[in-house]
Amino acid sequence: MQHFQESIYQLIVETSTNLPADVREAIQAARAREDAGTRSALSLSTIADNIRMAECNVSPICQDTGMPTFIVHCPVGANQIEMKKQIIAAVAQATKDSKLRTNSVDSLTGANSGDNIGPGTPVIHFEQWERNEIEAKLILKGGGCENKNIQYSLPTELEGLGKAGRDLDGIRKCILHAVYQAQGQGCSAGFIGVGIGGDRTTGYELAKHQLFRAADDVNPNDELRKLEDYIMDNANKLGIGTMGFGGQVTLLGCKVGVMNRLPASFFVSVAYNCWAFRRQGVLLDPATGAITKWAYRKGEELPMQKDEPAAASESGERREVVLQTPISEEQIRQLRVGDVVIINGPMHTGRDALHKYLMDHDSPVDLNGAVIYHCGPVMAKDAEGNWIVKAAGPTTSIREEPYQGDIIKKFGIRAVIGKGGMGAKTLKALQEHGAVYLNAIGGAAQYYAECFKKVEGVDFMEFGIPEAMWHLQTEGFAAIVTMDSHGNSLHADVEQESREKLAQFKEPVFV
Repeated sequence: MQHFQESIYQLIVETSTNLPADVREAIQAARAREDAGTRSALSLSTIADNIRMAECNVSPICQDTGMPTFIVHCPVGANQIEMKKQIIAAVAQATKDSKLRTNSVDSLTGANSGDNIGPGTPVIHFEQWERNEIEAKLILKGGGCENKNIQYSLPTELEGLGKAGRDLDGIRKCILHAVYQAQGQGCSAGFIGVGIGGDRTTGYELAKHQLFRAADDVNPNDELRKLEDYIMDNANKLGIGTMGFGGQVTLLGCKVGVMNRLPASFFVSVAYNCWAFRRQGVLLDPATGAITKWAYRKGEELPMQKDEPAAASESGERREVVLQTPISEEQIRQLRVGDVVIINGPMHTGRDALHKYLMDHDSPVDLNGAVIYHCGPVMAKDAEGNWIVKAAGPTTSIREEPYQGDIIKKFGIRAVIGKGGMGAKTLKALQEHGAVYLNAIGGAAQYYAECFKKVEGVDFMEFGIPEAMWHLQTEGFAAIVTMDSHGNSLHADVEQESREKLAQFKEPVFV
């Protein structure tokens, strides 16, 4: 199969850079439902822009290209050993070409392999079938949404919903709770795959397999079809909205599968996927390995529509504030939740490894009045050997909650940018030391990459490219104040409101 490796490479590039048409249709439908001028509507418009840019640039839609997970169906007698070698080679090449981020990290040492190859990565599942062709499917599921996967063991007590028993109604409650607990941290509005039954391992596997279903398919099991429809109708009544900003659309798709279980165990496993629902597949000629057909309609079949800009927000006129770094405390104290901030000047990226380091060490650069961006970018070098930013959306900020307040105090940081919000400790530090949290649009890696005009330098490359501290010259970086220096948090407000709405689904529905 002389074309197999190249076909897998094409599959990786297409999956990473071009959302399929069925996912685009779900996003377009969400844009039509969302109230014009709201934070969620603006976010969906930015998402649509990002989808167009990624397709045009042939660059990653989101900088977190996830754990490459392949499911390969092949005829009896196919050489799976050779196919695995070629899949690994294609992943390494796609990483070298900046179509995938370097995401394979040694769990004990923290060392990044640099090519997405290592024990357990990429994930490759082979299954034989009776057809004389090869099918290869790929899903790129980022860490932010992977961290919002959840598994329930029934019976259990659920916050806001009470007892969930070992029946269809208990399953219903688990799924609603799974959507609630994700809030904006999984880059809502999202898609969920649900696995009912199995053991702890196969339940999650079944859930993830549901994400390979087309977004517009119909479940052949009538009970599960009704359950999927119910969840789609009611999860969007929780008011979580895009990025957790509040709004009409929280869930874009729900797919449910079922398998047998042990009498003593009853698991409901939920695989949460962000709006950047990157999965694609190909059918291959078994003799040559050449692509004969794409499994899902390609993105170019449905160009993303462009919105007219809206001036009003849910709280009246939208206020935009332009800030040049370094930023003063006086400027920060004038900001309120809901303000749109446009940042120009130097900005510094920092994720888990850097935050841990800064707790006990000095910073290599002056951070007084600075902006820290929770981001693990995709980077490449141009023809002159200079670093350039290929993709640079925000990562989930809550992971830095144990460190952030102390680091704000220690270094005089004035703004932290990420997605999904942070907790009470950070909110207190913002208030005490005069800083704000800015929520960027999760997954919008191309949209934000354009804001970085020059890479001024980098520290801690030993942490790996995503975890290094990149020093970036910034122009026109827009984000929304969601936690201010006066003790206000949009994230806490939306979570409280959605918790109250969740309670309306406590009574049995499927009996």
